[in-house]
Amino acid sequence: MEYVQERVTTLHDFDGANPPAPTDRATVVVPMTERDHASLAAERALTELERVDPARVIIALRATEGQVEEVVSWVDGFDCAAEVLWCTAPRVEAHLRERGLDGEVGKGRDVWLALGVAADSEYVVCHDADAKSYTAAHVNKLLYPLANGHEFSKGYYARVENSRLYGRLFRLFYAPLVRALDAAHDAPVVDYFDAFRYGLAGEFAATGDLIQRLRVQRGWGLEVGTLGDAFQYAGFEGSAQVDLGLHEHDHRSVGGPAGLGDMCREVGAALFHSLGDAGVSPDYETLPARYREQATRLVEQYAADAGFNGLEYDPAAERDQVDTYAEAIEAPGDDRRLPAWRETSLQPDAIQSLSAAAIDDATDN
Repeated sequence: MEYVQERVTTLHDFDGANPPAPTDRATVVVPMTERDHASLAAERALTELERVDPARVIIALRATEGQVEEVVSWVDGFDCAAEVLWCTAPRVEAHLRERGLDGEVGKGRDVWLALGVAADSEYVVCHDADAKSYTAAHVNKLLYPLANGHEFSKGYYARVENSRLYGRLFRLFYAPLVRALDAAHDAPVVDYFDAFRYGLAGEFAATGDLIQRLRVQRGWGLEVGTLGDAFQYAGFEGSAQVDLGLHEHDHRSVGGPAGLGDMCREVGAALFHSLGDAGVSPDYETLPARYREQATRLVEQYAADAGFNGLEYDPAAERDQVDTYAEAIEAPGDDRRLPAWRETSLQPDAIQSLSAAAIDDATDN
Protein backbone atom coordinates (compact mmCIF):
# COMPACT_ATOMS: atom_id res chain seq x y z
CA MET A 1 0.00 0.00 0.00
CA GLU A 2 1.24 3.48 -0.86
CA TYR A 3 -0.04 6.98 -1.57
CA VAL A 4 2.23 8.18 -4.37
CA GLN A 5 0.73 10.71 -6.78
CA GLU A 6 1.50 10.60 -10.50
CA ARG A 7 1.23 13.40 -13.06
CA VAL A 8 -2.50 12.56 -13.19
CA THR A 9 -4.52 12.54 -9.98
CA THR A 10 -4.17 9.08 -8.45
CA LEU A 11 -6.90 7.90 -6.07
CA HIS A 12 -5.90 4.99 -3.84
CA ASP A 13 -8.00 2.41 -2.07
CA PHE A 14 -6.53 2.36 1.42
CA ASP A 15 -9.18 0.15 3.00
CA GLY A 16 -12.25 -0.82 0.97
CA ALA A 17 -12.99 2.59 -0.55
CA ASN A 18 -16.48 3.02 -1.96
CA PRO A 19 -16.91 6.79 -2.46
CA PRO A 20 -20.23 8.53 -3.11
CA ALA A 21 -20.86 8.96 -6.81
CA PRO A 22 -23.63 10.23 -9.14
CA THR A 23 -24.71 6.80 -10.38
CA ASP A 24 -28.23 8.12 -11.01
CA ARG A 25 -26.79 10.40 -13.71
CA ALA A 26 -24.57 7.79 -15.34
CA THR A 27 -24.81 5.22 -18.11
CA VAL A 28 -22.69 2.08 -17.84
CA VAL A 29 -21.50 0.51 -21.12
CA VAL A 30 -20.51 -3.16 -21.07
CA PRO A 31 -19.18 -4.68 -24.34
CA MET A 32 -20.01 -8.35 -24.66
CA THR A 33 -19.83 -11.14 -27.21
CA GLU A 34 -22.19 -14.08 -27.48
CA ARG A 35 -19.61 -16.31 -25.76
CA ASP A 36 -19.33 -13.92 -22.79
CA HIS A 37 -22.95 -13.94 -21.74
CA ALA A 38 -23.95 -16.19 -18.86
CA SER A 39 -20.31 -16.73 -17.90
CA LEU A 40 -19.60 -16.50 -14.19
CA ALA A 41 -17.79 -13.20 -14.70
CA ALA A 42 -20.63 -11.69 -16.76
CA GLU A 43 -23.20 -12.96 -14.25
CA ARG A 44 -21.23 -11.24 -11.52
CA ALA A 45 -21.00 -7.97 -13.47
CA LEU A 46 -24.74 -7.72 -14.05
CA THR A 47 -25.55 -8.82 -10.49
CA GLU A 48 -23.23 -6.13 -9.10
CA LEU A 49 -24.81 -3.54 -11.42
CA GLU A 50 -28.14 -4.34 -9.78
CA ARG A 51 -26.58 -2.96 -6.58
CA VAL A 52 -25.24 0.12 -8.39
CA ASP A 53 -28.59 0.90 -10.01
CA PRO A 54 -27.23 3.39 -12.57
CA ALA A 55 -29.59 5.40 -14.71
CA ARG A 56 -28.91 3.07 -17.63
CA VAL A 57 -26.86 0.03 -18.64
CA ILE A 58 -26.07 -0.63 -22.30
CA ILE A 59 -24.85 -4.09 -23.28
CA ALA A 60 -22.90 -3.58 -26.52
CA LEU A 61 -23.45 -7.01 -28.07
CA ARG A 62 -21.51 -8.63 -30.88
CA ALA A 63 -23.40 -11.82 -31.74
CA THR A 64 -24.94 -13.86 -34.53
CA GLU A 65 -28.68 -13.80 -35.08
CA GLY A 66 -29.10 -17.26 -33.60
CA GLN A 67 -27.70 -16.14 -30.23
CA VAL A 68 -29.53 -12.85 -29.79
CA GLU A 69 -32.73 -14.20 -28.24
CA GLU A 70 -30.81 -16.12 -25.58
CA VAL A 71 -28.65 -13.12 -24.68
CA VAL A 72 -31.59 -10.72 -24.52
CA SER A 73 -33.54 -13.13 -22.32
CA TRP A 74 -30.53 -13.48 -20.02
CA VAL A 75 -30.08 -9.68 -19.72
CA ASP A 76 -33.80 -9.23 -19.01
CA GLY A 77 -33.41 -11.49 -15.98
CA PHE A 78 -31.42 -8.85 -14.08
CA ASP A 79 -33.02 -6.11 -12.01
CA CYS A 80 -31.24 -3.14 -13.53
CA ALA A 81 -32.05 -0.72 -16.34
CA ALA A 82 -30.18 -2.82 -18.90
CA GLU A 83 -30.76 -2.85 -22.64
CA VAL A 84 -29.03 -4.73 -25.42
CA LEU A 85 -27.55 -2.77 -28.32
CA TRP A 86 -27.02 -5.39 -31.06
CA CYS A 87 -23.96 -3.90 -32.73
CA THR A 88 -23.75 -6.50 -35.52
CA ALA A 89 -27.44 -6.49 -36.37
CA PRO A 90 -27.95 -6.60 -40.17
CA ARG A 91 -29.96 -3.37 -40.05
CA VAL A 92 -27.25 -1.60 -38.10
CA GLU A 93 -24.54 -2.91 -40.44
CA ALA A 94 -26.47 -1.70 -43.48
CA HIS A 95 -27.00 1.74 -41.95
CA LEU A 96 -23.28 2.09 -41.25
CA ARG A 97 -22.40 0.89 -44.74
CA GLU A 98 -24.64 3.53 -46.32
CA ARG A 99 -22.65 6.19 -44.45
CA GLY A 100 -19.22 4.80 -45.22
CA LEU A 101 -18.69 3.60 -41.66
CA ASP A 102 -18.61 -0.12 -42.31
CA GLY A 103 -15.40 -2.11 -42.16
CA GLU A 104 -13.59 -3.99 -39.42
CA VAL A 105 -15.79 -5.26 -36.60
CA GLY A 106 -14.34 -5.51 -33.10
CA LYS A 107 -14.61 -4.49 -29.48
CA GLY A 108 -13.74 -0.90 -30.26
CA ARG A 109 -16.50 -0.50 -32.80
CA ASP A 110 -19.01 -2.08 -30.43
CA VAL A 111 -18.03 0.36 -27.68
CA TRP A 112 -18.12 3.29 -30.12
CA LEU A 113 -21.73 2.52 -31.06
CA ALA A 114 -22.73 2.23 -27.41
CA LEU A 115 -20.89 5.42 -26.46
CA GLY A 116 -22.85 7.28 -29.09
CA VAL A 117 -26.14 6.06 -27.62
CA ALA A 118 -24.90 6.84 -24.09
CA ALA A 119 -23.36 10.25 -24.80
CA ASP A 120 -26.49 12.19 -23.84
CA SER A 121 -25.86 11.08 -20.24
CA GLU A 122 -23.96 13.40 -17.92
CA TYR A 123 -21.43 10.65 -17.19
CA VAL A 124 -20.51 7.40 -18.95
CA VAL A 125 -18.66 4.43 -17.47
CA CYS A 126 -17.23 1.64 -19.62
CA HIS A 127 -15.89 -1.69 -18.37
CA ASP A 128 -15.41 -5.24 -19.60
CA ALA A 129 -17.57 -8.21 -18.63
CA ASP A 130 -14.81 -10.72 -17.93
CA ALA A 131 -13.57 -9.54 -14.53
CA LYS A 132 -14.15 -12.24 -11.94
CA SER A 133 -13.28 -9.74 -9.21
CA TYR A 134 -15.71 -7.01 -10.34
CA THR A 135 -17.68 -5.20 -7.62
CA ALA A 136 -20.27 -2.45 -7.52
CA ALA A 137 -17.64 -0.16 -5.98
CA HIS A 138 -15.79 -0.06 -9.32
CA VAL A 139 -18.49 2.16 -10.82
CA ASN A 140 -18.45 4.52 -7.85
CA LYS A 141 -14.66 4.73 -7.94
CA LEU A 142 -14.60 5.56 -11.64
CA LEU A 143 -17.36 8.16 -11.30
CA TYR A 144 -16.06 9.91 -8.20
CA PRO A 145 -13.35 11.97 -10.02
CA LEU A 146 -15.89 13.13 -12.61
CA ALA A 147 -18.18 14.48 -9.92
CA ASN A 148 -15.21 16.33 -8.44
CA GLY A 149 -13.89 18.33 -11.36
CA HIS A 150 -12.23 15.78 -13.66
CA GLU A 151 -13.35 14.89 -17.17
CA PHE A 152 -11.74 11.48 -17.55
CA SER A 153 -10.87 8.64 -15.18
CA LYS A 154 -9.29 5.24 -15.68
CA GLY A 155 -8.94 2.20 -13.47
CA TYR A 156 -5.69 0.55 -12.46
CA TYR A 157 -5.10 -2.72 -10.66
CA ALA A 158 -2.74 -5.60 -9.99
CA ARG A 159 -3.03 -8.72 -12.17
CA VAL A 160 -1.96 -11.50 -9.81
CA GLU A 161 -3.65 -14.91 -9.95
CA ASN A 162 -2.70 -18.48 -9.15
CA SER A 163 0.65 -17.35 -7.73
CA ARG A 164 1.62 -15.73 -11.04
CA LEU A 165 1.93 -12.27 -12.52
CA TYR A 166 -0.41 -11.65 -15.45
CA GLY A 167 -1.14 -8.47 -17.40
CA ARG A 168 1.56 -9.52 -19.85
CA LEU A 169 0.60 -7.23 -22.72
CA PHE A 170 0.84 -4.24 -20.41
CA ARG A 171 3.93 -5.36 -18.48
CA LEU A 172 5.99 -6.66 -21.39
CA PHE A 173 4.81 -4.56 -24.33
CA TYR A 174 3.11 -1.29 -23.41
CA ALA A 175 5.19 -0.30 -20.38
CA PRO A 176 8.67 -0.87 -21.90
CA LEU A 177 7.58 0.63 -25.22
CA VAL A 178 6.44 3.82 -23.48
CA ARG A 179 9.70 3.89 -21.50
CA ALA A 180 11.70 3.61 -24.72
CA LEU A 181 9.68 6.46 -26.23
CA ASP A 182 10.09 8.55 -23.10
CA ALA A 183 13.86 8.16 -23.25
CA ALA A 184 13.90 9.55 -26.80
CA HIS A 185 11.17 12.19 -26.76
CA ASP A 186 10.65 15.06 -24.35
CA ALA A 187 6.94 15.26 -25.11
CA PRO A 188 3.98 15.79 -22.74
CA VAL A 189 1.90 13.15 -24.56
CA VAL A 190 4.50 10.48 -23.77
CA ASP A 191 4.56 11.61 -20.14
CA TYR A 192 0.77 11.28 -20.13
CA PHE A 193 0.85 7.70 -21.42
CA ASP A 194 3.50 6.90 -18.82
CA ALA A 195 1.50 8.42 -15.94
CA PHE A 196 -1.19 5.71 -16.01
CA ARG A 197 -0.39 2.66 -13.93
CA TYR A 198 -2.38 0.31 -16.19
CA GLY A 199 -2.69 1.98 -19.55
CA LEU A 200 -4.48 -1.01 -21.09
CA ALA A 201 -7.23 -1.22 -18.46
CA GLY A 202 -10.66 -1.54 -20.07
CA GLU A 203 -12.30 0.35 -17.20
CA PHE A 204 -12.74 4.09 -17.77
CA ALA A 205 -15.28 6.85 -17.30
CA ALA A 206 -15.77 10.28 -18.85
CA THR A 207 -18.19 13.15 -19.03
CA GLY A 208 -20.77 12.99 -21.78
CA ASP A 209 -19.08 15.94 -23.47
CA LEU A 210 -15.72 14.15 -23.63
CA ILE A 211 -17.37 10.94 -24.83
CA GLN A 212 -18.68 12.81 -27.87
CA ARG A 213 -15.12 13.93 -28.71
CA LEU A 214 -13.49 10.49 -28.67
CA ARG A 215 -12.28 8.91 -31.89
CA VAL A 216 -12.35 5.19 -31.27
CA GLN A 217 -10.14 2.40 -32.52
CA ARG A 218 -12.14 -0.41 -34.08
CA GLY A 219 -10.37 -3.25 -32.29
CA TRP A 220 -7.89 -3.89 -29.49
CA GLY A 221 -6.37 -0.41 -29.65
CA LEU A 222 -9.47 1.01 -27.95
CA GLU A 223 -7.88 1.64 -24.55
CA VAL A 224 -4.74 3.34 -25.86
CA GLY A 225 -6.64 5.40 -28.39
CA THR A 226 -8.97 6.59 -25.64
CA LEU A 227 -5.96 7.78 -23.65
CA GLY A 228 -4.65 9.67 -26.68
CA ASP A 229 -7.86 11.67 -27.06
CA ALA A 230 -8.19 12.14 -23.30
CA PHE A 231 -4.76 13.78 -23.39
CA GLN A 232 -5.96 16.23 -26.03
CA TYR A 233 -9.22 17.19 -24.36
CA ALA A 234 -8.75 16.57 -20.62
CA GLY A 235 -4.98 16.71 -20.21
CA PHE A 236 -3.12 16.05 -16.97
CA GLU A 237 -5.31 18.30 -14.82
CA GLY A 238 -8.59 16.87 -16.10
CA SER A 239 -7.57 13.20 -15.77
CA ALA A 240 -7.50 10.78 -12.85
CA GLN A 241 -6.83 7.11 -12.22
CA VAL A 242 -8.46 5.04 -9.51
CA ASP A 243 -7.35 1.95 -7.62
CA LEU A 244 -9.54 -1.08 -8.39
CA GLY A 245 -7.45 -3.48 -6.29
CA LEU A 246 -6.59 -6.98 -7.48
CA HIS A 247 -8.16 -7.91 -10.80
CA GLU A 248 -8.88 -11.39 -12.11
CA HIS A 249 -10.12 -11.95 -15.63
CA ASP A 250 -9.66 -14.05 -18.75
CA HIS A 251 -6.19 -14.77 -20.10
CA ARG A 252 -5.09 -15.08 -23.72
CA SER A 253 -2.35 -17.06 -25.36
CA VAL A 254 0.47 -15.20 -27.05
CA GLY A 255 0.04 -16.89 -30.44
CA GLY A 256 -2.99 -17.65 -32.57
CA PRO A 257 -5.88 -15.49 -33.77
CA ALA A 258 -6.80 -12.78 -31.26
CA GLY A 259 -3.76 -13.75 -29.20
CA LEU A 260 -1.50 -11.25 -27.49
CA GLY A 261 0.86 -11.27 -30.49
CA ASP A 262 -1.94 -9.92 -32.71
CA MET A 263 -3.29 -7.59 -30.06
CA CYS A 264 0.06 -5.88 -29.56
CA ARG A 265 0.12 -4.78 -33.21
CA GLU A 266 -3.20 -2.98 -32.78
CA VAL A 267 -2.15 -1.50 -29.45
CA GLY A 268 1.11 -0.28 -30.96
CA ALA A 269 -0.63 1.23 -33.99
CA ALA A 270 -3.11 3.05 -31.74
CA LEU A 271 -0.27 4.41 -29.63
CA PHE A 272 1.69 5.60 -32.66
CA HIS A 273 -1.35 7.31 -34.21
CA SER A 274 -1.94 9.17 -30.93
CA LEU A 275 1.70 10.21 -30.84
CA GLY A 276 1.38 11.45 -34.40
CA ASP A 277 -1.61 13.58 -33.38
CA ALA A 278 0.68 15.31 -30.89
CA GLY A 279 3.53 15.78 -33.37
CA VAL A 280 5.77 12.96 -32.10
CA SER A 281 7.49 10.89 -34.81
CA PRO A 282 9.35 7.84 -33.44
CA ASP A 283 12.38 6.37 -35.18
CA TYR A 284 10.85 3.03 -36.14
CA GLU A 285 14.18 1.57 -37.26
CA THR A 286 15.78 1.85 -33.84
CA LEU A 287 12.66 1.59 -31.67
CA PRO A 288 12.48 -2.24 -31.52
CA ALA A 289 16.02 -2.47 -30.13
CA ARG A 290 15.38 0.31 -27.64
CA TYR A 291 12.14 -1.41 -26.62
CA ARG A 292 14.01 -4.71 -26.05
CA GLU A 293 16.48 -2.96 -23.79
CA GLN A 294 13.73 -1.53 -21.61
CA ALA A 295 11.75 -4.79 -21.64
CA THR A 296 14.80 -6.82 -20.59
CA ARG A 297 15.30 -4.55 -17.62
CA LEU A 298 11.63 -4.90 -16.67
CA VAL A 299 11.84 -8.70 -16.83
CA GLU A 300 14.65 -8.51 -14.28
CA GLN A 301 12.56 -6.24 -12.08
CA TYR A 302 9.48 -8.46 -12.31
CA ALA A 303 11.61 -11.50 -11.47
CA ALA A 304 12.74 -9.76 -8.29
CA ASP A 305 9.20 -8.72 -7.42
CA ALA A 306 7.86 -12.24 -8.00
CA GLY A 307 10.62 -13.77 -5.88
CA PHE A 308 9.96 -11.27 -3.11
CA ASN A 309 6.32 -12.39 -3.02
CA GLY A 310 6.95 -16.11 -3.51
CA LEU A 311 5.30 -16.15 -6.94
CA GLU A 312 6.14 -18.43 -9.85
CA TYR A 313 8.07 -16.63 -12.57
CA ASP A 314 9.71 -17.80 -15.82
CA PRO A 315 12.11 -15.11 -17.11
CA ALA A 316 12.93 -17.12 -20.25
CA ALA A 317 9.25 -17.32 -21.23
CA GLU A 318 8.86 -13.61 -20.55
CA ARG A 319 11.84 -12.80 -22.79
CA ASP A 320 10.32 -14.99 -25.53
CA GLN A 321 7.21 -12.84 -25.37
CA VAL A 322 9.34 -9.73 -25.63
CA ASP A 323 10.84 -11.15 -28.85
CA THR A 324 7.34 -11.68 -30.25
CA TYR A 325 6.21 -8.19 -29.35
CA ALA A 326 9.36 -6.56 -30.74
CA GLU A 327 8.53 -7.93 -34.18
CA ALA A 328 5.24 -6.03 -34.09
CA ILE A 329 6.80 -2.60 -33.56
CA GLU A 330 6.51 -0.79 -36.87
CA ALA A 331 5.10 2.37 -38.38
CA PRO A 332 1.29 2.31 -38.21
CA GLY A 333 -0.76 1.74 -41.32
CA ASP A 334 -3.82 3.69 -42.35
CA ASP A 335 -5.69 5.44 -39.58
CA ARG A 336 -8.94 3.48 -39.27
CA ARG A 337 -10.32 5.25 -36.20
CA LEU A 338 -14.04 5.83 -36.08
CA PRO A 339 -14.93 9.52 -35.96
CA ALA A 340 -15.96 11.43 -32.87
CA TRP A 341 -19.73 11.39 -32.53
CA ARG A 342 -19.90 15.17 -32.63
CA GLU A 343 -18.20 15.05 -36.05
CA THR A 344 -20.51 12.55 -37.74
CA SER A 345 -24.01 12.87 -39.14
CA LEU A 346 -24.86 9.46 -37.74
CA GLN A 347 -27.75 9.69 -35.27
CA PRO A 348 -27.50 7.61 -32.08
CA ASP A 349 -31.31 7.33 -31.93
CA ALA A 350 -31.28 5.72 -35.36
CA ILE A 351 -28.73 3.11 -34.27
CA GLN A 352 -30.77 2.37 -31.17
CA SER A 353 -34.01 2.03 -33.15
CA LEU A 354 -32.45 -0.20 -35.80
CA SER A 355 -30.97 -2.43 -33.11
CA ALA A 356 -34.31 -2.71 -31.32
CA ALA A 357 -36.15 -3.56 -34.55
CA ALA A 358 -33.56 -6.20 -35.44
CA ILE A 359 -33.82 -7.72 -31.97
CA ASP A 360 -37.60 -7.87 -32.37
CA ASP A 361 -37.14 -9.70 -35.67
CA ALA A 362 -34.64 -12.14 -34.19
CA THR A 363 -36.82 -12.89 -31.17
CA ASP A 364 -40.15 -12.87 -33.06
CA ASN A 365 -41.57 -10.23 -30.72
